[in-house]
Amino acid sequence: MPVQYKDYYEILGVPRGAGDAEIKKSFRKLAREYHPDVAKDKKRAEEKFKEINEAYEVLSDPAKRKKYDELGANWKSGADFRPPPGWAGVPGSQAFRGRGAAGQEFEFHFGGTGFSDFFEQLFGSRMRGGFSPRGGFAEEEEFAERGRDIEGDIMVTLEEAMRGSVRSVNVRRPVGRSVKTETYQVRIPAGVTEGQKLRVAGRGEAGSSGGEAGDLYLRVRLAKHPDFEVEDHNLIYQAEVAPWEAVLGAEISVPTLDGRVNIKIPAGTQSGQKLRVRGRGLPTRGGLRGDLMVVTQIAVPAKISEAEKKLWEQLAKESRFNPRT
Repeated sequence: MPVQYKDYYEILGVPRGAGDAEIKKSFRKLAREYHPDVAKDKKRAEEKFKEINEAYEVLSDPAKRKKYDELGANWKSGADFRPPPGWAGVPGSQAFRGRGAAGQEFEFHFGGTGFSDFFEQLFGSRMRGGFSPRGGFAEEEEFAERGRDIEGDIMVTLEEAMRGSVRSVNVRRPVGRSVKTETYQVRIPAGVTEGQKLRVAGRGEAGSSGGEAGDLYLRVRLAKHPDFEVEDHNLIYQAEVAPWEAVLGAEISVPTLDGRVNIKIPAGTQSGQKLRVRGRGLPTRGGLRGDLMVVTQIAVPAKISEAEKKLWEQLAKESRFNPRT
């Protein structure tokens, strides 16, 4: 089934040869602009945020970016797209294909997962089961056989991982010679982690000869956030600190998923030092919460006035500090 081609470089506004730092910088700028929590037009912002996240999901992953680049630069954004012959996607990823009773091939397609049909076709849904015991795909078996499980990815924002949510996910599946779209309400519990699988019982491939249906598994992919990185249940935030704040100590404001909080920067703080804010991370299954880890980055002004320059020169004469001894 043809889908619309997505130009991920165009979405992030970077050239095809952009480096990792440029891609990350552009993503963070756009993600802040279109984050649903701050945008006025929340519906449009939500769709744009998903699109930006999908582009970054591919371009920030070396394996995915390499495979995506193999498609070439000649595709037109929005044009109908089919993977070229022999294009197998990233290792371990394949579309879930089967063969119906009449011998026709079919695929399962997902919707409402936060990923586009283009992404799903290239990197998304997978088959969990193998072949039937008799070899090949099961067709009109005489004995009851359980249907195979199917897998897909679901994009979960950190806000959803924080508070939990319910999402509508639809699956387009073959029924005889036609295709039927079924919609399920999927509960995303607070505290879900990257790679965790959400099970929807009995919503996989139908069983044969009275056998029970397989299950649908949705693998959690945490959406990238403009401010935080995730490490287990902890959130990592890079905080820029002025040189005098690091030397003298200061109190600064940092973001959390609950709103901003003030933290103390101890005198003599070093670049890369980690400061822990307990209980400001993501929930755990035990009802507790991880921590917010604030990593300090000492920022130096790019431009200074003549008066500032004289002060820095005076400091250089007065100070006995030598970082190389």
